[in-house]
Order: sequence, then structure tokens, then C-alpha cells
Amino acid sequence: MVVDDQDLVRAGFRMVLDAQPGISVVAEAADGDEVLAVLADLPADVVLMDIRMPRVDGVEATRRVVAHHPDTKVIVLTTFDLDSSVTAAIAAGASGFLLKDVTPEFMVDAVRSVHRGDAVVDPVSTRRLLRQAAPLLAGSPQPDRGDAARIAALTPREREVLTLMAHGATNAEIAAAHFVAETTVKTHVGNILAKTGSRDRVQAVVLAFRTGLVH
Repeated sequence: MVVDDQDLVRAGFRMVLDAQPGISVVAEAADGDEVLAVLADLPADVVLMDIRMPRVDGVEATRRVVAHHPDTKVIVLTTFDLDSSVTAAIAAGASGFLLKDVTPEFMVDAVRSVHRGDAVVDPVSTRRLLRQAAPLLAGSPQPDRGDAARIAALTPREREVLTLMAHGATNAEIAAAHFVAETTVKTHVGNILAKTGSRDRVQAVVLAFRTGLVH
């Protein structure tokens, strides 16, 4: 699903995505206020969500989608990579963000990555975003016993991997740091997502900040 208040942007995204095998744009919306009603009739696996829209912005719309359609992944779209609204959207449950001037190839890869549960944050912006996001993610909402129990269920190595994920490390960088194969890291990441009940890497990182595992 593509959500953007500009008709031309929606049309461009639809043209690119519909041309890819295995991807189909099933719905569109011009404002965040319309998203839930449309999803009720036309369920989508992934939502491309503009961050700045008139009545209901992308942050609030993301919060609503995550609450009512927990299996639907949200990628927010922004013009500026350090827009504070991006941080708020990730805290609200977004699986990552893309700059609006991203290449068509990267956008397609992003949709596929989010669908399989990986993080999608523009590579140039990952570490800067996480540094900016840390205070917000650590402060709201407050962790509960369930959050602490999920972190406690991780093995020491899994906690180390999650810490590196929270600092923006890729699977390849984590593998190099621990002198293991990248496939081993992927196994650790899969275990982390399963044990913490996280939809994707981004939300596992949010949990790490919120519980104080990472500062």
C-alpha cells in the first residue's frame, strides 16, 4: 500500500513496484486518516507511508497501523534523513525509513527486506539516526516486566549481537567482530527476533534501547 498526499508520488511508486515480480500495489491513500479504512478492505503486507501529510501525519498513521494490523510492516518516507518525525515513527512501530529520492532499485529491495523482517534504514543514515533516536527510544514508553523477561531470555552472545545491531552494525560487521560466518549471525538475529517477539530488526533495537540494554 502506498500512502502519500501527492498523486504523482503515488503513481510513480505504483509504477515501479507493480513492475516487479512478486510485488503488487493493492491499495493507495492520500492521507493517514484513510489508511485503516482502506486496509480493512484491502490488506497489505507492507505500507509505504509519507511522514508529512495534512490531517493525520505518518507518525500517527503508523501507530494506528501497528496497533490494528500487527502483521503489516510500515516503511516511512521522508525528504530529510534526520527528520525528527522519522525517529518518532520508528518509536511508533515503523520498520524503517526511506528518503523520497531513493533509487527505484533500493526501494524495491527495501520492500522485500521489510517483508522478510529485516531492517530498512538508508545506509548513509543508520548510525546518525540511532544516535538521535536513543533518548526517545529509551524514554517512551517505559519498559514493563514482559520487556525485561524477553531480554533476559537471550543468551549472552545474542545480547552482544543485539547490542551491535543497536549501534547500526550490519550482519557482515557483526560476523567480523565475532569471527564467525554471516550465516551464524543470521541465526542469532532470527533467535533474537523470536525470543523478543519483535517483528523485525528495528523493533528489536527499539526494545534494546527501551530496556536499557543499550544506552
